[in-house]
Amino acid sequence: MTLVAGIDSSTQSCKVTVRDLATGAQVRHGTAPHPTETVVDPEAWWDALLTAVRRAGGLDDVAALSVSGQQHTPVFLDADGAVVCPSPLWNDTGSHPHMVALNAELGRSEWILRTGLPLTLSDTAAKVRWLRDTDPAAASRTAAVGVVHDWLTWRLRGHGPGSGGVGLLTTDRSEASGTAYWSPDTGEYCTDLFVHAFGRSCLLPAVLGPLDRAGVTGSGIPGVPAGLPIGVGGGDNAAAALALGLDDGDAVMSLGTSGVVYTRSAAPVHDLGGYVCSYADATGHHLPLVATLNAARNFNAGATLLGCSHEELSELALQARPGADGLTLLPFFEGERTPDLPHARASLHNASLSSLTRSNFARAVVEGTVASQVTMLEALDACGLAPVRLLLIGGAAASPAVRTVLTQMVDLPVAVPQSDEYVTRGAAMQAAGALEGAFPTWPVVVEDLPVVPLEKQIGEQHKAAMAASGYDG
Repeated sequence: MTLVAGIDSSTQSCKVTVRDLATGAQVRHGTAPHPTETVVDPEAWWDALLTAVRRAGGLDDVAALSVSGQQHTPVFLDADGAVVCPSPLWNDTGSHPHMVALNAELGRSEWILRTGLPLTLSDTAAKVRWLRDTDPAAASRTAAVGVVHDWLTWRLRGHGPGSGGVGLLTTDRSEASGTAYWSPDTGEYCTDLFVHAFGRSCLLPAVLGPLDRAGVTGSGIPGVPAGLPIGVGGGDNAAAALALGLDDGDAVMSLGTSGVVYTRSAAPVHDLGGYVCSYADATGHHLPLVATLNAARNFNAGATLLGCSHEELSELALQARPGADGLTLLPFFEGERTPDLPHARASLHNASLSSLTRSNFARAVVEGTVASQVTMLEALDACGLAPVRLLLIGGAAASPAVRTVLTQMVDLPVAVPQSDEYVTRGAAMQAAGALEGAFPTWPVVVEDLPVVPLEKQIGEQHKAAMAASGYDG
């Protein structure tokens, strides 16, 4: 049996899965947590990767590997390859004023027309401006800027602090497309946009093709033998889309730390409305995507407040009527990216002595979370990207309440792929591509959810609460 490994360095943890090249079946896995802060020393991600590799039984019997990771989050390196300073994660809202400044300086439409991105606080360009403005000394020492997957791949190739070699950083189209200084039309960096954001030029990772090798593993890495081919890797959503075999007309709704909705497109999208981000996928096509900051963690908050488990939260929600007797939650616990409300906080609307019950509150948590995601589907539709099928993935996809509410809110078939770590699966497929020159064809089993009557009041209540909060314009 030939084995390949996929690595996912996500916001919350590092996961490693070892898979059978022929079938994609998982043979073993390992995980390790990441720090909970939103500004993190990158060495914590390297340590977590090594721990996850060890917990997966090591990679001595693996033929190739590849790394996927959280998008946007920069790693700042000096000329000797040392990390200059801690990294602000994609969901750290400290870069909001710097994003506002960049949009004011060039105009919001300039970023959209040139990069396909309505510039947000998550994008790497906003993070490099943040460093320039908040820590000029660290900015002055910075010689190269990559994102998490780029840096981990570089470390696996044997580079690191004191080694130099920052000019050997590599990335892929999906990661480059999340920086806000890369063009989906030309496939080249917009280096002038980087210079505008940072104040000067730096070394940026070379952008490789979907089936290229980033290199081979270096020596002396615990649990990782030297000389293994390393796939190009990529962003987490691009890896998941590859693993799911996303086809034209399919859309994916992923409910994890963030909420993400994306679809596949042959051409880039330039959404002057400012919601759809035109990312690249892992195959040479494009992955128009909309994202929220708040998703599955909303259920943590609801379950904690009610003193129950996630399973009990779902059961309570299904005991309430659709619309929760008018009780409506806007779940902006951490601010929000879509819509652009970084300083907003969650709010509960239309609470009365009769409506404020445990079951209605549980239902409002689920409905508010799902309504935020459905808004992203509407943004894709406005760009002419109306899907014909919706795939629901992520940790919250297992919730019966989430499944029920979603089918009550969308007028299209919904399917739930069999539970798997789709990001690591996609990374493993990239490892296979680096080994054999083509992506493997691994089957995906899906469960089609029952079609139920639409409950329009859920969406109407969400929109009314947005308007009441002054968020409708």
